Amino acid sequence: MGTKFVYVTYIRASADKVWEALTKPEFTRRYWAGTTQRSEWRRGASWGAYTPDGRLWDSGEILEADRPRRLALTWRKESDKFPEMRAEGFSRLTYVLEQQGDTVKLTLTHEMDVDNSRLIGAVGEGWPMVLASLKSMLETGEPLAGSTKWPEGL
Repeated sequence: MGTKFVYVTYIRASADKVWEALTKPEFTRRYWAGTTQRSEWRRGASWGAYTPDGRLWDSGEILEADRPRRLALTWRKESDKFPEMRAEGFSRLTYVLEQQGDTVKLTLTHEMDVDNSRLIGAVGEGWPMVLASLKSMLETGEPLAGSTKWPEGL
């Protein structure tokens, strides 16, 4: 059965701009607590999310990269601070971007074939703030203040 988190938001921007904001480090570090991602953003490429001080936090592989419509990747917690999440293995993250006039409908699905997944529970708490901050940044030029700094102790 597994565990699934789905989030839908609408962003006044082009699909290309949303894609860039989801993938380019100069954008992600602004709205995602200083996090940067490294990948070639093509099928089969490795993917990593890094903390502001350079530690590998999450890793995976690109499953689909159809710019600017769909991006899917595997995701595993790498941090030794969360061994129970790491032990669950790989989840799957999918972004679907649908241009609707001057707005993009962004659907994020993060899922795992583990019932009551702790990882999906944790990302389900984090994704709403991250995506709200991305939306704010693209629409106003500024991310939400609560999403710009890496949490202390992590």
